[in-house]
Order: sequence, then structure tokens, then C-alpha cells
Amino acid sequence: MSSGTGDPRYRLAADNRRARFDYEIGQTYEAGIQLTGTEIKSLRGGRSTIGESYAAEKGGEVWLFNAYIPEYLEANRFNHETRRPRKLLLHKKEIARLAQAVQREGMTVVPLKIYFNEKGRAKVEIALARGKKLHDKRQSEKARDWTREKGRLMRDKG
Repeated sequence: MSSGTGDPRYRLAADNRRARFDYEIGQTYEAGIQLTGTEIKSLRGGRSTIGESYAAEKGGEVWLFNAYIPEYLEANRFNHETRRPRKLLLHKKEIARLAQAVQREGMTVVPLKIYFNEKGRAKVEIALARGKKLHDKRQSEKARDWTREKGRLMRDKG
């Protein structure tokens, strides 16, 4: 259910690049997000961040916490709160699956990116993730460095 980053139909509004380094990403889900008008306009500007945000189940619904969407400058007194909890729109089975994984397996629900689909609707790609330990981070960094070095060698010799 990923959104294909190279696809021109999708416009990225916010990206959590740190998540792939800090977490071992499992299954991903595409969720709608309930926003106000000023939040949508501000998201289209592309200055929002989801680096420190997380999603959690509360009252049978999934909420996105600590996502920063800056105030829309042209919207005087009708502006939104920048870090308010935002409701994610998922099917009941998906919500149950996420809640079960968090409770039983100790996983975390991490937002990977916020983007606009081909219809212009704001979507959030969330993933079930397990936190990496320090040695896992070192291992992934070593593998990334090796692939970079391998690419350099192939380019220089080939």
C-alpha cells in the first residue's frame, strides 16, 4: 500500500526519513487524515514535519500525535493549533490489527510520510515498527556505507 515516491501523481507534504534508521519497519498502511481547511493549505506549502510524531489507538480510533503543521499565515483568527492530535481514518479491522500489534508484540505505529494522492486528498503512510537497538543501527549504517562504496567502485571501474 505504498505511495510510490517517484510517481508524479503523488506530492509529498512531509517525510519522516529518520524512521527507517530508528525503526525496523513492518507492515505499512495508508490512512486518511482529518484536517481543517487551514491545515490543508499549510500542508500544500510543504513546511510540516512528522519527525517526532507517532500514532496511537485511543477510544477505538487511531490518532496522530505531535505532528507539526505550521499556521497558515493568511488565515487570521481562524487558524489551527500547530501540534493538535489529528484523527486518522482507517477501517475497523486495520485499527484492531494495529492495536493488537502494539499491545501484544510491543510495536510502535510510526508515520512515514504525509502526501497528496491523485485526487488531491491528504494521506498518511503509517507503519508498524519495532525500535532498533544501537548495534542494529550500526549494522544498517555499515550496510548502507558498503552499498554506497560498491556503487562508487562499479562506477569508477565500469
